[in-house]
Amino acid sequence: MAKEIITKEDQLPADLLDEITASAGEGTSFDSSEMQIPFIRIIQALSPQIKKKDPGFIEGADQGDAFNTVTNEHWSGEEGLVVIPCYQETKFLEFVPRDSGGGFMGELEPSNPDLQNTERKGAREILPNGNELVKSDQHYCLILGDGGMFQPAIVDMKSSQLKVSRRWKTQIAMQKIRHPKTDALLTPAVFATMWKLTTTEESNDQGTWYNWSVTKHGLVNTRDTLTEAKLFREQVMKGAVKAVEETEPLQKNEDEVPF
Repeated sequence: MAKEIITKEDQLPADLLDEITASAGEGTSFDSSEMQIPFIRIIQALSPQIKKKDPGFIEGADQGDAFNTVTNEHWSGEEGLVVIPCYQETKFLEFVPRDSGGGFMGELEPSNPDLQNTERKGAREILPNGNELVKSDQHYCLILGDGGMFQPAIVDMKSSQLKVSRRWKTQIAMQKIRHPKTDALLTPAVFATMWKLTTTEESNDQGTWYNWSVTKHGLVNTRDTLTEAKLFREQVMKGAVKAVEETEPLQKNEDEVPF
């Protein structure tokens, strides 16, 4: 699992910092299968993260900001965050409709015949059993922060965000670099690339919401970061780490934004 670097160590007394670093890593070797990766999502106009009386309220957050579903860290939608995409998979998720109480029912295999027998109702895909089908492109990333820190997270793109995901995957696949010795044009590994995620306001006759905007930020610029990104990709591919379980019912203001 990639590490999150604590950046306030310069505020500690030198002798205390010496003691802390002398026991570095002690007691932190948890079973990687129990380590869960948070999601990064966008705060919409009615999201609980901006309702002061809601348990999910995040101080200082505003609509259009991105936030970590576990730590509640948030980023300005205008300033955004820089990520290294390491792995991507598409999942088909089943939810009880929120007007029936809501709730995550599980993940459907791509081969499940019910995926071919859905009924379109507005912006929703309804399964034969009446539950809602949500397609999610899940991008496993390392988020870069100040002082060289990085943390793992999943940027999951649903509904109108899927068009952004498709463009992002196309941009990744179309990147080219020249081999330093042969001058041949090559496509860099996904975990060697960096991207800036910001949010932008969109609207149609059904309403207004915030969506992702993705722009190229360059290639990773340190060997340590490249090593961590490659390791994170390998851990995800072999199932050593997993996403935080979906437990909340779908919210119209959160992920079910209008097309």
